[in-house]
Amino acid sequence: MTTSALRVAVDIGGTFTDTVLMTGDGTVIATAKTPTTPRNPTEGALHGVRDVLRDVGADWARITGFIHGTTLATNALIERRGARVASVTNAGFRDILEIAYERRYSQYDINIDKPDLIVPRARSFTIAGRMDAQGRELTPLDETGVDALADALRDSGAEAVAICLLHSYANPAHEQRLRDLLLARLPGLAISISSDVSPEAREFDRLCTTVANAYIQPLMAHYLADFASAFAAEGVRCPILMMTAGGGMTTIETAAALPIRLVESGPAGGAILAARIAERAGAREVLSFDMGGTTAKLCLIDEYQPQSARRFEIARAERFIKGSGMPVRIPVLEMIEIGAGGGSIAHVDRLGRIQVGPHSAGSEPGPAAFGKGGQNATVTDADIQQGLIEPASFAEGRLRIDTGAAADAIDRCFEGAGLGTDEAAAGISEIVDESMAGAGRMHAVESGKDLGARIMIAFGGNGPLHATRVARRAGVQRILIPRAPGVGSAVGFLYAPVSFEIVRSRYATLDSLDIDGLNAFFDTMIAEAESVVRAGAPEALLTTRRTAFMRYHGQGHEIEITLPDRALAAEDLAHLRHLFEAEYRAQFARSVPGMVIEILNWSVRVASSADPAGRVARTEPAGRAVPQRRSSILCEVSQTRREADIYDRATLRPGQSLQGPALIIEPQTTTYVSADFSATVDGDGTLILTAEGYTA
Repeated sequence: MTTSALRVAVDIGGTFTDTVLMTGDGTVIATAKTPTTPRNPTEGALHGVRDVLRDVGADWARITGFIHGTTLATNALIERRGARVASVTNAGFRDILEIAYERRYSQYDINIDKPDLIVPRARSFTIAGRMDAQGRELTPLDETGVDALADALRDSGAEAVAICLLHSYANPAHEQRLRDLLLARLPGLAISISSDVSPEAREFDRLCTTVANAYIQPLMAHYLADFASAFAAEGVRCPILMMTAGGGMTTIETAAALPIRLVESGPAGGAILAARIAERAGAREVLSFDMGGTTAKLCLIDEYQPQSARRFEIARAERFIKGSGMPVRIPVLEMIEIGAGGGSIAHVDRLGRIQVGPHSAGSEPGPAAFGKGGQNATVTDADIQQGLIEPASFAEGRLRIDTGAAADAIDRCFEGAGLGTDEAAAGISEIVDESMAGAGRMHAVESGKDLGARIMIAFGGNGPLHATRVARRAGVQRILIPRAPGVGSAVGFLYAPVSFEIVRSRYATLDSLDIDGLNAFFDTMIAEAESVVRAGAPEALLTTRRTAFMRYHGQGHEIEITLPDRALAAEDLAHLRHLFEAEYRAQFARSVPGMVIEILNWSVRVASSADPAGRVARTEPAGRAVPQRRSSILCEVSQTRREADIYDRATLRPGQSLQGPALIIEPQTTTYVSADFSATVDGDGTLILTAEGYTA
């Protein structure tokens, strides 16, 4: 029985809920993967934490740190299960959502589906009043019109309101006053204001972000309150921190007010883990591959930092076409996510082609093999049919696997297609693996990077099982599988800093920059961010990163330039010009002499200091590992049935090696070593999979 302080992380996914228990020195001592309970996600989380505490003989009072990530916010936006939202903009600007960018995302598609932006024109309202771009009041807020506005909101049935007034990033007074006046008349209304949610220029993106926040705010506030209450009743006394899309943690109170920051928070934990593994291994160029039960996520990591962005899209009408979804402008770790997971449903389309995803069987009913009533063939059913999942060890034996049901579902799916069960199962795997590899290639091309030179770090419940098959198609030749990969995102939560980032617009040109005003502007943002971080890390040493978003005059997009963490002085201006032009040349191969340089946005990120990752010690070869047994699998390299060695990962020792085909089994997942790959174990216990013929 352990008596030391413990930290716990809970990651609620679409299919499974992952739980990790870690000691104060960073050692993972227990993990659990339990089915997600969609009707009440807290129930599945409670089961997971009870399981890990029972495994080590600890009680709830030992938990001194609790980090939570959830897909609930993401799924509510994708599945449109949020509140009934109305918007309020300036008089004359009712149609911001209708006009959008004034362009089609696919010029020649006559059947184009316009993105669903949640608020129809009938629930778009306006009020008189106006600020200019410098934050000066041009027209006072029309407070006499608030009664009529409140009546219109009540009549529309709105449960939440998104207020987005022009230039509120420069002066939020009108938005704040309007919010207070409406709450006095409609006290039960959930109101989001753009100056809190996304205080940046570009009103369409800002309004969309505020609408999305308002849409999920009632749902998430209720969920987070229930979650905190349920764990407090069990005996948890420490604050519960929430994982954010930007790769940091924040308080549950901040998350309830700004739930849009929780979108894609689970995958962010996986990217944090991959970055740490990359640093331990000295891998400077990495592809993070996280495949779960519902989706697969891929992220590029350079110099141990995940690629980040300030904008992404939700619920795209066309999966790979930019502009076909709802834009959201928040700090986020940039990754590509596709509907390809263990629960992804396979079918044959009207042209006789195998299609997989994006629809998923989820945890209820789940794949046919789970025996919960699922009738559709899924990726997991295909893996079981190919012998790549051992039924007795799946999900630590908590789920009984029916291999016959998996085969029957595949046969039903491909009835009349002229394929045997093995052929159909292999076809499902080939389609889903190519989809994931194709997504990775496209993501790399969009970022101007090459996948071939990268090392893949694979985790998630299905990542290690599909890693070699995806890597082969993506041209990647080395793969790292960390310890406890099946709950990788939850492990990543425990390495994330408590952090908060603010991006705010303040237009200036470099030649006319008001240095004193800018320093005061930064001081205000730093104080705001520190107040959020201190609530979750009251004693931690904090770090601050300042950034400017710069461009040449007349351009539509900015380049991110890191600033020194101190007050700026007049002599810094020449250095800022040099930094911008150097980065511009790196991206576009030239600079533009004599052109005016503008700064549109400024950002501050305050974070608690992270412990250094250190490097893995060199491991001497320790001979070939001895398999526990052998089993028949369908080998995708030879396209025949053949025997594969079976290993228990817990018995593998640093320096040992093995040759594929092989299955390395552990509590929450299985690593499949294809016939054209070999594997070794490093000093951390990480599996290193290497393609045949690879030379460093």
